[in-house]
Amino acid sequence: MPGKRLIVAIDGPAGAGKSSLARRVADRLGFFYINTGAMYRAVALWAVRLSVALDDMHRLEQLAREAQLELTKEGQVLLNGEDVTEAIRDPQVSDAASKVSAIPAVRRALLAVQRSMAQQNSVVMEGRDIGSVVFPEAQVKIFLDAHPAERARRRARELQEAGEQSDFAAVAGELRERDERDRMRPEAPLVQAPDAELIDTTGLSLEDVEEIVLRIVRSRTSNGKAAAMEH
Repeated sequence: MPGKRLIVAIDGPAGAGKSSLARRVADRLGFFYINTGAMYRAVALWAVRLSVALDDMHRLEQLAREAQLELTKEGQVLLNGEDVTEAIRDPQVSDAASKVSAIPAVRRALLAVQRSMAQQNSVVMEGRDIGSVVFPEAQVKIFLDAHPAERARRRARELQEAGEQSDFAAVAGELRERDERDRMRPEAPLVQAPDAELIDTTGLSLEDVEEIVLRIVRSRTSNGKAAAMEH
């Protein structure tokens, strides 16, 4: 894209709808979509495959620094040249990723990769700390949230659609634990950036939230240029 690159940062807890929304917004704007959670999942997948203990911070940092990570425009996640898009959705990997992402050295290692991905492109980047840590200078910051029960229902539905067994009470408990880890970790905890727009997605359709975000993008960019970039 010619001219100044734009960064749309979308943060929020698990199950708030970040990934689906970010993909759609990126497509509408013609921006590159970056799912930072997929990067932590990829490192966690590598750790699980190598039987690395999830409390071995030194070894996990090594993996994060050595991992060759690539996110394609088609939504594929490549780890050391292998397409791991489906493999990283495994529940065991998801649980491991939540623990791996709480390690400060791992977050620092991937921070540099995340920033480099946005050097040449306008991006929609989603995660837990994009607007607060990765790109505090982002022109547009969104913080998505939803009622815990709504987030648990969404996650249970995702698991069912993926052919996994999903017990609502168990899913809700896992989300509570993940929220606690995300909010209490010493490095880059999950927080709403002071200048982020809070959107409560409870009861809203994906299309509703998409339009809200696009309006915010237009209002935060000069002369309505974002609107002109839509397909």
